[in-house]
Amino acid sequence: QVQLVESGGGLVQAGGSLRLSCAASGRVARTSVVGWFRQAPGKSREFVAGIGWSGGTSYADNAKGRFTISRDDAKNTVYLQMNSLKPEDTAVYYCAVDQRLTPVIRTTTREYDYWGQGTQVTVSS
Repeated sequence: QVQLVESGGGLVQAGGSLRLSCAASGRVARTSVVGWFRQAPGKSREFVAGIGWSGGTSYADNAKGRFTISRDDAKNTVYLQMNSLKPEDTAVYYCAVDQRLTPVIRTTTREYDYWGQGTQVTVSS
């Protein structure tokens, strides 16, 4: 089993920044891919960013240039630095782990094996 705990969410004004953290514990494979997803009220959960075990990254179009994903394997933690936040970034943000032996960063929820409980991000205009 893998446990994921997100933190770092909060209320921020438009144009501000937040750094989310995803701390993993349990049987986390070194070859895992970690993804960040978000879900706004009334909308489906969508991919935001992902990072592979080799350090490769992938971003949704609306995150490119503003968000940066990184991982610290020594701390079993993945970060999502979010800059230039917009009101439309308001959502619950989840991290998830894909434990398969692949460097491919998948963008659909069904590909991920474990999920955290989420952290709320609210961006005011």
